[in-house]
Amino acid sequence: MNADRLLIEFDKALRTLFAPATSARENPGSKQTEAELSEVERAHASALMRINHVGEVCAQALYQGQSLTCRDPELRQALATAANEETEHLAWTENRLVELGGRTSLLNPLWYVGALTIGMAAGKLGDQWSLGFLAETERQVEAHLDHHLSELPNQDHRSRAIVEQMRRDEIAHAETAVRLGAKDLPVPVMTLMKLASRVMTHTSYYL
Repeated sequence: MNADRLLIEFDKALRTLFAPATSARENPGSKQTEAELSEVERAHASALMRINHVGEVCAQALYQGQSLTCRDPELRQALATAANEETEHLAWTENRLVELGGRTSLLNPLWYVGALTIGMAAGKLGDQWSLGFLAETERQVEAHLDHHLSELPNQDHRSRAIVEQMRRDEIAHAETAVRLGAKDLPVPVMTLMKLASRVMTHTSYYL
């Protein structure tokens, strides 16, 4: 990797971790009225949105790592498009955390480095396996978002609108990966991914 590319990738990491994210699309929750939430409900909603924010930090790193080792220009463009949408998710969840009086995860740099490493490793296995990893990741994210929709207070329409749009986008990303030739991952790999995701989500709820 040349010096210019290295600087660009380092800049991406810094922006993801330390700069406010921006969105070309309107925040899905912006047209929803703010709900009356108890302190317990607000804290719970904030923790769930922190988990979602961590997921988007990891998504940025995963796509970055896969792009760095990608061989196919079409796949690299698909990764870039998906990464842009994940940046919007980052902005939406970050904004909602502020509205709820919450904060982002204290461990975001750790999550980022871990996801970047995994993304690069997946890319090294070849584009079809990389796509398989992407598709399975998005399916697991979809399952997490389904769970969060069942956990968020019913009256918290602002958070729910954000999560619902994120869910639609993640489904589309998985479908794109399959269309581009994703291979099905071995069951032990999928199980390990679920275990790692469980550790991340439980930790991010508090930290």
